[in-house]
Amino acid sequence: MKPSPNILFVFFDNLGYGELGVYGGGVVRGAPTPRIDALAAEGMRLTNMNMEAQCTPSRSAVMTGRAPIRSGTTRIPLPGQPSGLVAWERTIAELLSEAGYATAHFGKWHLGHDPARQPNAKGFDEWWGLLETHDSSLWSTAPGYDPSIVPPERLFEGEAGSPSRPVGDYDVEARRFFDAECFSRAEDFMARSVAASQPFFCYLPIAFPHFPALPHPDFAGVTGNGDFADAFVEADTRIGSLLDRLDTLGIADDTVVIITSDNGAEDVLPWRGWSGPWGGSYFTAMEGSLRVPFLVRWPGRVEAGAVSNEICHAVDLFSTMAALGGVPVPDDRPIDGIDLVPFLTGARETSGRESILCYVADRLHAIKWRNWKLHRIWQRYMLDPPVELSIPRAFNLYEDPRERHDIFLPDNTWLQRPTMAAVAAFNATLVDHPPIPPGTPDPYRPAPS
Repeated sequence: MKPSPNILFVFFDNLGYGELGVYGGGVVRGAPTPRIDALAAEGMRLTNMNMEAQCTPSRSAVMTGRAPIRSGTTRIPLPGQPSGLVAWERTIAELLSEAGYATAHFGKWHLGHDPARQPNAKGFDEWWGLLETHDSSLWSTAPGYDPSIVPPERLFEGEAGSPSRPVGDYDVEARRFFDAECFSRAEDFMARSVAASQPFFCYLPIAFPHFPALPHPDFAGVTGNGDFADAFVEADTRIGSLLDRLDTLGIADDTVVIITSDNGAEDVLPWRGWSGPWGGSYFTAMEGSLRVPFLVRWPGRVEAGAVSNEICHAVDLFSTMAALGGVPVPDDRPIDGIDLVPFLTGARETSGRESILCYVADRLHAIKWRNWKLHRIWQRYMLDPPVELSIPRAFNLYEDPRERHDIFLPDNTWLQRPTMAAVAAFNATLVDHPPIPPGTPDPYRPAPS
């Protein structure tokens, strides 16, 4: 039996669907992405991968395979309450670590600040990065900011079994060097794992293009099109170096490379991103919020140049990576993810998924079913007020990718049947397994069902 493959997972932060060259961006955006585009040609490109509307829910979904409404991780955490995943939740890093994988996290966590909820307590042998969000790097330049009142966010590193250590303040200057450090540590980790003859799971939740999108000094000015484009070239170059390192280590054929984003395009000027054909912004249930680039390469297993529009979701990555590692998913809780390995390798024509429930925080805004979308709460952009609809709005995403022309009445009221059936099936599982309320402290144990 062939050993389990290494898994290299690069997770962009707010990368819009239309940014990469292979998705219609690249030179169109003043920032060519030749290395990522070449990777796409060597593997499979999905055009209907969906994430959650915010970064914390997406990271929770990927790490646990569970809808964030189950885990109490439906929104970016508020200060002053326990945040992120309760210790009871099982992450993909825990499963893979127990299966003999070396595991590492380099980048943004955003799934809990308490020691029992940090990466080195949730299955990662080692980690470096940020517990919160990249916004905090701008505090030091904000008029009126007083670090004696609100201390700066810190960068940390740590190992399993030991407390994390602060290694510096996270300010604008540190932001410029953040991704370089992530990639450098990843290359070193992969080399050490190969030397130890140990399969690895390397999770790289990098900063780019989350605001402020600032390039490393080595890349400043390379495009002549500003910081945003320069930082794109940096990200593409560093991913290329990482792929080259797989070649020099002789493990490219034994490594599954996944590149995707936690949600849709950055929407804060002057770093505003591009969602390609899709409408709306992140923090909504619009396609521009949920639909993200997704590339996977596994030489000899995933067909080179393959493209699919099958519906997939963040939770599916958990089940897929567990299958790659040869480990079963937990059977003591609902797991919403679908194992995509048979689909990605051509053994199955479909993803196995027809619908997605589109929550924004803890409210169900919309339901995707096949090529249709039914909105029950309407919100196009992050700063728009969400509006409860007395009559749903329906869109055929093939005909109307920007979701501009409601066609619910008179012909498409039938859509309530399959979409509400999906909602009812999911809600039934919440009766037997009640959601964990946001802010729940540890220790948490589910009530007997």
